[in-house]
Amino acid sequence: MRVVSLVPSLTEAVARTVQGALVGATDWCTHPAGLDVARVGGTKNPKTDRVLALAPDLVIANEEENRAPDLDALRAAGVEVLVTEVRTVPQAFTELARVLTACGAPSRPRWLDEAEAAWTAPPRPERRTTAVVPIWRRPWMVLGSDTFAGDVLARLGVDHLYASHPERYPKVPVEELRAARPDLVVLPDEPYRFTADDGPEAFPGLPCALVDGRYLTWYGPSLAKAPRVLDAALRAARR
Repeated sequence: MRVVSLVPSLTEAVARTVQGALVGATDWCTHPAGLDVARVGGTKNPKTDRVLALAPDLVIANEEENRAPDLDALRAAGVEVLVTEVRTVPQAFTELARVLTACGAPSRPRWLDEAEAAWTAPPRPERRTTAVVPIWRRPWMVLGSDTFAGDVLARLGVDHLYASHPERYPKVPVEELRAARPDLVVLPDEPYRFTADDGPEAFPGLPCALVDGRYLTWYGPSLAKAPRVLDAALRAARR
């Protein structure tokens, strides 16, 4: 089985589980460390000629992270493409199992059982917290409706204020974000790299939680540690 992954989360999952199956991945596939496979460009702009040159038996993709025209071009060239949809934590487990089976995993990996167990009873604060969750600035964009990261936070006791917005990632002026008066501002380091010096200054007087975007937005082996790591960052900001 020769697999090309166009999704960082899935790259890590396959590389950890099915040794030797992965032959190509995107430039953004940073895990596991030292991954030695051909690089095929970005998630939004993969080089389809590079993918085809690897003669994959399967390309794994995601309906949000990858563009339909790129996937259609691969299918037109005769390549099988498996497209995942992950908008909730339970859906992540179902889709991960499907991907790993398609990639030739002989059995369900231990890390997947550990991840599912970690989310069976995740840590929660004494009271629920409201938040805004910027994912970009210039222009400011936040988590909206029907997102995986939003579901992750909700399971940890954080209700983001744009969960009912008609768009999944709406553009919202920072003045409006401040006026919404959230209990907390959650600032991940991807896709925009918010840091202690880039982000919190836009929300004076509001506690800001800087979180590792891999634990907030990736669905793969990182799910096993995500509840504990994210809860610690959220609790530290609430103090």
